[in-house]
Amino acid sequence: MATETAGRRQTARDPEATAPAREQDVRPMRADARRNYERLLTEARTAFTEHGTDTSLEDIARRAGVGIGTLYRHFPNRTALMGAVFQGEVDALLGYAKELADAPQPCAALVDWLRAIITHASTYRGLSRALMTASADETSGMARCSVPMREAGGALLARAQQAGAVRPDVNITDLMQLTNGIALAVEESPDDPGLADRLLTLTLSGLKAGTR
Repeated sequence: MATETAGRRQTARDPEATAPAREQDVRPMRADARRNYERLLTEARTAFTEHGTDTSLEDIARRAGVGIGTLYRHFPNRTALMGAVFQGEVDALLGYAKELADAPQPCAALVDWLRAIITHASTYRGLSRALMTASADETSGMARCSVPMREAGGALLARAQQAGAVRPDVNITDLMQLTNGIALAVEESPDDPGLADRLLTLTLSGLKAGTR
């Protein structure tokens, strides 16, 4: 995107943006830098909720009261910003996966967790698409979200398979893609509140042991 390229060029004129990346990796973030970081996250979260993940990064920086160079100093690209914004949702889903780890019905626990993913993904227009893309690129800024999610989901899936409720050839990567696809369908059909459950039911029928 041309405006984002121009924004990166502005980093040379932004005092905060010119701080060496290696130095900030080692030293704690300065108080003013931390405030800028938090303001950027707050404004990005609001913008993503209201307008989707394609919203203008320049607008986010402006609302946060900083230059676009400062935004790129903290978040080198859009996916890095998205990963930071969505970390709260990911943490909640990871926590929920831990709660379900010892559930008496492993298959129901897996489905409950997948349903929670769809609910969380619907908060931000574009999140499900970003997660689908990130699954194929572990260097993406969204990998910080997708990798731990696959690990948590993999543990729930393994329990359901060990209980004989889910086919042994099902893998978590495919299942997460299916779930994100359902979330994307729900995002595109806001007037159909029952769509997620219907699609999850169809998915479950294909996951059950003994089906092909």
